Amino acid sequence: MNPEYLKYIRKEVFPTAFCPGCGHGILLNAFVNALGELNFDQDNLVVVSGIGCGGWIGSPHLNVDTLHTTHGRAIAYATGVKKANPDLDVVVMSGDGDLATIGGNHLIHAARRRLPITVICGNNNIYGMTGGQASATTPKGANTMTTPKGNEERPFDMVKLVKGAGADHVYRYTAYHAVKLKETIKKALISNEFYFIDVLTGCPVQYGRRNNLRDPMKMLNWMKDNSEFYKNEYKEDKIMIGEF
Repeated sequence: MNPEYLKYIRKEVFPTAFCPGCGHGILLNAFVNALGELNFDQDNLVVVSGIGCGGWIGSPHLNVDTLHTTHGRAIAYATGVKKANPDLDVVVMSGDGDLATIGGNHLIHAARRRLPITVICGNNNIYGMTGGQASATTPKGANTMTTPKGNEERPFDMVKLVKGAGADHVYRYTAYHAVKLKETIKKALISNEFYFIDVLTGCPVQYGRRNNLRDPMKMLNWMKDNSEFYKNEYKEDKIMIGEF
């Protein structure tokens, strides 16, 4: 990272609270590099998060105005911030448990309204901080604390959900595709439209150890090997990434 970009980081909070191999750290790095490459005005940026490991990505690490809200309500608070002061740049950065499971209703209505904010979901397919319970994005058949014999419920596909609700700018990347992720975050930051970015970050501890992906490199390589860029054909047996 360029040393000049460290102005966007609260250095006193390091080392981070993330477990070794957690993809949330990669998302944080991509976001800070996007800010740095844009020389983004940190005094005009508000980053809103909810509860969970994903809620730690923005707050407390970013040296900007941050709002750490109640569980599932990050987008509701962000809506209030943007409505109160439309000139502010507002980013929601939280996890799948917070944005898709508990706060799913706020997400679909933000997409429906095309609220001019950026929503980034650090999607690790599980409740990481509270013990490893299944979330709304846990793959069918996956083992979690609450589904020890395999998840029987089909998960939300975040891309399809948000597109179906009416959003125009919808993207997905994995922690492996950090450079593409950074470039998309840059596009979102300079736009005044609703952007949604689903980021499969991976959780080696809570998800990985229960699903034979405990080694962080094994999880990253699994993401690489099972991903395919979207080109007008959506394949259900692949992690479709890119712009939708």
